Amino acid sequence: MSVRVLLLLLVLPLSAFAQGFAGMGSDAEGFAVPERPAVFDFPTDHGPHPDFRIEWWYLTANMTGPDGTPYGLQWTLFRSALAPEAGAGWRAPQVWLGHAAVTTPDAHFVAERLARGGVGQAGAEAAPFAAWIDEWQMTGSDFDRMTLNAAGLDFAYQVTLTAQGPLIFHGEGGYSVKSAAGQASYYYSQPFFALEGTLTLPEGKVAVTGNAWLDREWSSQPLAEDQTGWDWFSLSFDGGDKLMGFRLRQSDGDYFSAATWITPDGQTQALPNGAFTARPLRTAAVAGRDVPVKWQVSLPDKGVDITVEAVNDAAWMATSIPYWEGPVTVTGSHAGVGYLEMTGYE
Repeated sequence: MSVRVLLLLLVLPLSAFAQGFAGMGSDAEGFAVPERPAVFDFPTDHGPHPDFRIEWWYLTANMTGPDGTPYGLQWTLFRSALAPEAGAGWRAPQVWLGHAAVTTPDAHFVAERLARGGVGQAGAEAAPFAAWIDEWQMTGSDFDRMTLNAAGLDFAYQVTLTAQGPLIFHGEGGYSVKSAAGQASYYYSQPFFALEGTLTLPEGKVAVTGNAWLDREWSSQPLAEDQTGWDWFSLSFDGGDKLMGFRLRQSDGDYFSAATWITPDGQTQALPNGAFTARPLRTAAVAGRDVPVKWQVSLPDKGVDITVEAVNDAAWMATSIPYWEGPVTVTGSHAGVGYLEMTGYE
C-alpha cells in the first residue's frame, strides 16, 4: 500500500520511533512533500525521488504450481534518506533495504539485504527500468515487461512479469491521503501483471504461474504521530475486479481507512475514509504475538462482504523491524486471492 513497511527507518534516531509506526510520523523538515494535484512524469517517476525521505518498489504475487499448490512471493526495495542534503559516494545520504520472501501452505522463507547508496550496491533507474540490491534485481525496458529474481539461504525465485492492464493511481489521481490530519503519499500500482517462472525450494524446483501486483509509493511523512500500524489488503477477484484497501490504526483505538476499486479494464473509484472496513475474525500466535489471520472485509458501495484468510498463518517477516505479510484466499460475495500486510503488532 503502501504506506508500506519502510524498515529503512531503523537508521533514524531512536526518538523518532515514538512518532508513528517506524518513525514515519516524524517531522519532514527539509524534505519534499506530496502536493495536490498529483502530476506524474513517466518513465521518470518509475525511478527514485531522492528529495523525498522514503520510497519503495513493492511486489507481491499469488501463484500456483503444476499440482495446484498455492504459493506467495514478495520482492521489495526500500529507499530512505538520512538527511535532505545531496551527496556522492559514501557521502550519499540514501540507505537501501531489500526484502524477499516465498510462502507455501507449510513454510515461509525470508531474506533481507541492507546497503548504503552512492556506491552502486543498490539503487534504481527509470529508463531502462532497474531496481536492485546486490544480485537481487527487477529489470525491464519499461513497466510492461520485467524480470525479477532474488535468493535466500533456503529459497530462490526467477520470474517474468507481463502487464495485462494499465497503471492504477490511488486516492486523488495518485495523491493518497493517509490520516485525518492530511498526511499523504504519491501512490500508484501495476496490479495487472501475469507471472511465470520458477521457485527453488528445499524440496526442489517448482514451475509457477499466477498474477502479481507492484506498488510504487513515496513521501516524507506518510503517517500521523498517533498512527501505530496498518492492515493493507490487495485483492484480485475471480470476476476480474480488484480492490486495494487499508486501515491505519491509531493509538486511541480508532482507524483511518481508504480503498481503490479497480475494474477489469483499469477504471478506478477511490473510496473515502470509512467506506472500507476490516474486522478481525481469528488470531494466531505468530512469533510470540497475537496476529489477526482471518478477516471480515466489507465495501458496501460495491457489494463486497468477504472473508479474507491467510494461506499460512506463520507468514512472519523476521526482519529488522518485523511484520506479517503473506498470501490470502477470498470467499463470500466475491471469491479470489490476494495479499495481506500487517504492521505494528507487538
